[in-house]
Amino acid sequence: KVFFKAGLLGLLEEMRDDKLAQLITRTQARCRGFLMRVEYKKMVERRESIFCIQYNVRSFMNVKHWPWMKLFFKIKPLLKSAESEKEMANMKEEFEKTKEELAKSEAKRKELEEKMVALLQEKNDLQLQVQAEADSLADAEERCDQLIKNKIQLEAKIKEATERAEDEEEINAELTAKKRKLEDECSELKKDIDDLELTLAKVEKEKHATENKVKNLTEEMAALDETIAKLTKEKKALQEAHQQTLDDLQVEEDKVNTLTKAKTKLEQQVDDLEGSLEQEKKMRMDLERAKRKLEGDLKLSHDSIMDLENDKQQLDEKLKKKDFEISQIQSKIEDEQALGMQLQKKIKELQASLCSARIEELEEEIEAERTSRAKAEKHRADLSRELEEISERLEEAGGATAAQIDMNKKREAEFQKMRRDLEEATLQHEATAAALRKKHADSTAELGEQIDNLQRVKQKLEKEKSELKMEIDDLASNMESVSKAKANLEKMCRTLEDQLSEIKTKEEQDQRTINDLNTHRARLQTEAGEYSRQVEEKDALISQLSRGKQGFTQQIEELKRHLDEEVK
Repeated sequence: KVFFKAGLLGLLEEMRDDKLAQLITRTQARCRGFLMRVEYKKMVERRESIFCIQYNVRSFMNVKHWPWMKLFFKIKPLLKSAESEKEMANMKEEFEKTKEELAKSEAKRKELEEKMVALLQEKNDLQLQVQAEADSLADAEERCDQLIKNKIQLEAKIKEATERAEDEEEINAELTAKKRKLEDECSELKKDIDDLELTLAKVEKEKHATENKVKNLTEEMAALDETIAKLTKEKKALQEAHQQTLDDLQVEEDKVNTLTKAKTKLEQQVDDLEGSLEQEKKMRMDLERAKRKLEGDLKLSHDSIMDLENDKQQLDEKLKKKDFEISQIQSKIEDEQALGMQLQKKIKELQASLCSARIEELEEEIEAERTSRAKAEKHRADLSRELEEISERLEEAGGATAAQIDMNKKREAEFQKMRRDLEEATLQHEATAAALRKKHADSTAELGEQIDNLQRVKQKLEKEKSELKMEIDDLASNMESVSKAKANLEKMCRTLEDQLSEIKTKEEQDQRTINDLNTHRARLQTEAGEYSRQVEEKDALISQLSRGKQGFTQQIEELKRHLDEEVK
């Protein structure tokens, strides 16, 4: 109503009514045309059928009084009598044929009765024969069942024997594998024993050398005193080194204790030598042997202690470096954490200050925008009211002047401009607020990543420190295990030799049992083959008898069928 002139809306409604009337009349015409075409088709069919009936009636009326037609009407009933005579002649011929066939069938029936008597006799004979065959077949089946049972028992025995043989073979294979493994271990132990024998030969040579030196008793006593003094000094040095490596080297403490015990034994032996000169030779030999052993042990322990001290020093240096690096990194982490806390405080303060200031500014701007928006809405409502009043006046007056239309357009343009300005201002404020929020989130995420990186570095250094401590503990345990390996080798060698001899005897016994089982298995296989051959022969006999029985039953069925046909 606002945008149309006076009278234009009625014109549009009239045009709509005309168009609707045109469409409705067109659809009605199409429907009537379809229905009339269907009715026309039916009318044409009725007309053609009426024409056909009229033509046939007219033709009959034209020939109804024709003489030849009257003659045809009189002759037509006589045609059926000629056909009945032909049918009687055919029936007589069929009767003669049936009489001949009946005579033939009577003769054939007598012949078949004679055959039936003969077949009944044969049937009785065959029944007696079948009964005898059935008895023999039952006996054969009983024998066959017995043979099958024997076969099953033999197969079970064979299966049991084969399973036992397979178990024995598996045991034999395991024993051979163990034998090979023990032989390998024995060869390795023999190598170790050869090495020990070489060391024993060296010790024997040293023993002979010491026996030659025993002659000079006084010189040996002086040398012994000197060695005792050296041993005491070395004991003190070893005790000091032992105190240094006490936390990390438990095995070396045991060795030092053994050295101190050996030293006390040597001191007791020296006192006994001073007390009794008769036992000096024996004690000197023991002392020399113990001395050599102690010197070798001391050298080995000294070398091992030096190596362990070097390893310890290296590990201590590494630990110091790692501790220094850890302390530096911890200080860096603490500095970074302090800096991060300061930055977080500053960020919070800045956020608080900026947010408060910005919030106040935004609130002021929003309030201003709200006021401006309210004013614009009010102005828009006023304009809309003015437009409605103007439109009503225009409708009442029946038209509008060009000046009023221009004024309305200007006011509408001003309203649209104010609306666009308001939307742009709101979008700009929302964009600035989103940018500030994004900047704050990025700064907090960056600080969090820096703190996480420092925490990961700290964890990595602590892990390296724990790994170095574990390496030190592993070195100490390795030193302890090396000292125990030699004693275990000799014991293992003796036990393995005993086990090897036992395994050899057991293997010989198993081999004998396997040979016995193989012979028993071969014998059972031959017996099973013989029984299977007998079973196959019995199966063939049974199949032959069953075929004969089936043939007899078929003959009996055929004879019964012939008898039934002849009786019929």
